[in-house]
Parts: sequence; C-alpha cells; structure tokens
Amino acid sequence: MVDMWDLDSEAIEERVAFQAQVRDLVWRETKRRMSFLGFSEQEGPATPNALAPTSAAAKAMHLTYLEVATEVGNAAKQLAADAATRAGRAAATYADLGEAAGISRQAARKRWPEAVGTYWALYLLTGKHRPHGVAVQVLRSSSKAIETGRTAVDEGALTEDGAVGAVVINAAREAVWACYFDDGTCAPEEITLPEALQNVPAPGEDGHSDWLHRWEQHITRLL
Repeated sequence: MVDMWDLDSEAIEERVAFQAQVRDLVWRETKRRMSFLGFSEQEGPATPNALAPTSAAAKAMHLTYLEVATEVGNAAKQLAADAATRAGRAAATYADLGEAAGISRQAARKRWPEAVGTYWALYLLTGKHRPHGVAVQVLRSSSKAIETGRTAVDEGALTEDGAVGAVVINAAREAVWACYFDDGTCAPEEITLPEALQNVPAPGEDGHSDWLHRWEQHITRLL
C-alpha cells in the first residue's frame, strides 16, 4: 500500500497536479450541463462555491457536480478493472496489483477476483510449409480460446500463411485443447497432445523454445 509520507516531494506534486486536473474536468463538465439553469459555459459561476449557498441554483449545481463526479469515479473504476485484467494477463500477481493501486494484496484479490490466473493462451502454428511461424493470443475464456483456435485453423487452409495447428494453454501452463488441419477431412481435427507436450514452459523460461520446436514437429508429422 502506498503511503503519501513515503513519497518524495516531486511525486506528491505530481499527484496534487493530477487531482487538480480531475477537479477541473469535473467542473467544466458540470458547467456544460448547467445550461438548464439558464447559464452558459462562459457566463456561469466561476467556482462551485460562487452561488449563494442556500439558493435553488446552488443546490441544482452541486447535485450536477455530484452526478458528474460519480460518473468520473465509475469510469475510473472500469479503467482500473481493465488495467488489472491486462496486467494479470501479463503475469502480474495480486501483490503487484495491490502495490500499483495503493491497496493490500487481499483487497486487490477481492476487488478484481478474476484478474489473475484466469487466462488462456492460444498458440497458432502458421504457414503451410516449414519453417512455420507461431502466433500467440491471450483470452479470458477457455471456450473463446478454443473457438478462436478452431476458426483460425479452419480458415488457415485458405491462405499460404494461415494457421495449420492450434493449442490452448491454461494459466497453470497445461495444454487443455489442441487441433490441426486435416487434409483428409478438410477440417480442423481435435487431438490429444503427447504427455511430453502437456506441460508448457512460460515464455522466457528454460524449455519454452524447445517445447515450441517439439510441438511444431508433432503437428508437421500430422499434416
């Protein structure tokens, strides 16, 4: 969790300046929406406290400000959730998410329960002839990953550099589904990978390149 007292003066100044920008954004949008009070954006009050505190106009203005501020907060929460999901796909842990958001690891897990550890990597073997290429996509649903892989292999027969094989890998780096394009049936054929190919080292780990090579050899023998 980030403590303001642990920040240097430059970092504090940056945060204060950013908060001022957000307040300015909320105030400008509030003034834009205040046309129903008879104000134009140019002629309206200069600050949220410029009107008589007990006037009907002040009440309407503050409620409009609250409406805008709430919308900004909701938008920020969605942006944060999207960022947490993308960070989780990039192998960030809940401790990483908590540190970035200024909250504890437990709070991050509670706030974004599906951000970490619930992704599927789709590997596509591309090109009809060797050397084949490899394309990787990350998806949030196993069914979507399988559907995307099957479609890519099915459509791969139409292009020279299309997909000829696919495998879906879960967050535990286990191969859960695989297929290749069967020239005999002219359609994707689901297969079970050999036990030696069931566990897939993560990119950057020892053995990942070797796994890719052995997977390519296995699919090539089937084509």
